Amino acid sequence: MKYIETLREGERINEIYLCKFKQSALTKTGKPYDNVILQDRTGTLDAKIWDPGSSGIDDFDALDYVAVTGDITSFQGNLQLSIKRARIASEDEFEPTDYLPVTDKDVDEMYAGIMEYIEQVKNPYLNELLHKFFDNEDFAKKFKFHSAAKSVHHGFVGGLLEHTVSVTRNCFYFADNYPFLNRDLLLTAAIFHDIGKLKELSTFPANDYTDAGQLLGHIMIGTEWVGTAIKSIDGFPEVLANELKHCILAHHGELEYGSPKKPALAEALALSFADNLDAKMETVREMLVHVPDQNLEWQGYSRLLESNIRKTSR
Repeated sequence: MKYIETLREGERINEIYLCKFKQSALTKTGKPYDNVILQDRTGTLDAKIWDPGSSGIDDFDALDYVAVTGDITSFQGNLQLSIKRARIASEDEFEPTDYLPVTDKDVDEMYAGIMEYIEQVKNPYLNELLHKFFDNEDFAKKFKFHSAAKSVHHGFVGGLLEHTVSVTRNCFYFADNYPFLNRDLLLTAAIFHDIGKLKELSTFPANDYTDAGQLLGHIMIGTEWVGTAIKSIDGFPEVLANELKHCILAHHGELEYGSPKKPALAEALALSFADNLDAKMETVREMLVHVPDQNLEWQGYSRLLESNIRKTSR
């Protein structure tokens, strides 16, 4: 397979890609054409079908895996594919993981890391609550595959797991460095903080907001989900339940960032810092990962970072 990141101007290709987007449009002279965005695990490619009704161009839609033949050109400094032939690929022609952005870390090792952190939680109620979720095979399968975002950071297969491990690791350090923090509460909140994203976002290849995601958001979904599980544990302390739910509700730190509550517990504040730290560092990594070390050009304004970013000199 020829991955998108390896394509060069002037090539003719005959490959299978995931159609991420397709929309009909008109040229300035009124001639119909199709705008298409193709994707594989290395990136996306702008494509055009200039003659949609011609023979060899079969019908296909977004989220179809499409076998395309065409020429790689350049438009305004970016590569573009002029599609000459297209058809929906059969299932035995492709491997779906080749077309989805995916973590470069071992998902089984990361999940084992989560389980190790769970064993660090000594409070019997919190430990039972964690095992109630993470011992479930169906839950584990979904948690390993899911992304942590539609686009901003960790928007890839395994992204939710990678982000959760990193945030929990940050919180483990905070608990060591600030001994007054309740380690059990902080670690549990870190492991659960983004659990609502399993229901906020659909699975790949769509990776888009669900109806519940649009109406409620992952913070509310996660808090309700954990709260329901708490009710199934006999004798779970009400104060502890409210503290855990508060940490989840407040983990974005500020009302304007989507948290229904601002942190009112030290553990909630620590979690918000840990989450923000990992989100921003991953955003920078994703911006710079394909920029050569010798390239010190500014990469443009980042909305999340509220700054223009460039790579550090070596």
